[in-house]
Amino acid sequence: MQEALLYKKNKDKSVNCELCSHFCKINESCTGICGVRRNIDGKLYSLNYNKIIAKNIDPIEKKPFFHFLPGTLSYSISAIGCNFECLNCQNWQISQIQKIEKLDNEFPGELIRPQQIIQEAIKSNSKSIAYTYTEPTVFLETALPIMKLAKDNNLKNVWVSNGFMSKKCIDLIIPYLDAINIDLKFFNNEKYNKIAKAKLDPILENLIYLKKKKIFIEITTLIIPDETDSYNQIEQIAKFIKENLGVNTPWHISRFSSEISYKLLSKSSTSSEELEKAYQIAKKIGLNYVYIGNVATDLRENTYCPECETLNIERQGYIISRSDKNGHCQNCNYYLNIIDK
Repeated sequence: MQEALLYKKNKDKSVNCELCSHFCKINESCTGICGVRRNIDGKLYSLNYNKIIAKNIDPIEKKPFFHFLPGTLSYSISAIGCNFECLNCQNWQISQIQKIEKLDNEFPGELIRPQQIIQEAIKSNSKSIAYTYTEPTVFLETALPIMKLAKDNNLKNVWVSNGFMSKKCIDLIIPYLDAINIDLKFFNNEKYNKIAKAKLDPILENLIYLKKKKIFIEITTLIIPDETDSYNQIEQIAKFIKENLGVNTPWHISRFSSEISYKLLSKSSTSSEELEKAYQIAKKIGLNYVYIGNVATDLRENTYCPECETLNIERQGYIISRSDKNGHCQNCNYYLNIIDK
């Protein structure tokens, strides 16, 4: 355990957590919505501190990042916990375990030192460290020291996040954060509340703020039948990206698989036709880089030049073939919004 960052003490020994946009008021001996920050005698503690539940060497495209260090490896880590409770979660065995098993103060995970993660990342020839699998916001006390050391060792830091962190949290990580993929699940508060027990507006505000702070952004949206594809949400998300983040922001439209979801087992998986329809909507609105994920496709994971339509990066699974010229189109030299270093 470690005393948590970003909270305020109250006279009655309750605390106000300021880590994410839930802003939980946590009474003594209780945890916040995330289940991994507990009020003990009027102080807030991080129960998952330095306990890594998963670590892997992944292609960065798996996160997914298609325009940030394409073709490189990313040393990926997570601790247990999440500040959402998404019915469609695909990593629920580690994101929700503290709630399912009603864990107290002893949390599972490999006890690590930040320097150990840096050494393993360098040894694996990874170019970045990804804070992923679960929501990195809720293991900030573990992530932040690693991020600082990564900067000192010429490693990039990337977050894969639900985007619900507080502005204070963003300000803490911005000096060390290089890129973020935010899961923009819906464009409807009712859907966010129903599926994730969260709200839309803080995520949109954070995206605009991160863009203003010049953090490289990619967006992912899981297309859930009868949920994401209703209320014209695909069109609304595409318009938001275009107007607030820019037409060159990569958008990953992903297939929902019911068999691996947390509590949406009775839903049908997303059809190829639904994914293609979402793709065409996004392209019609004017987004330059739209990708279809979690499904085998010969075309929708490749990067084409928006100017002359030349193929510059071909992807077959995690096999990457690049013919671009240092992030520019091989044919017309158009900048493809690719960060290589």
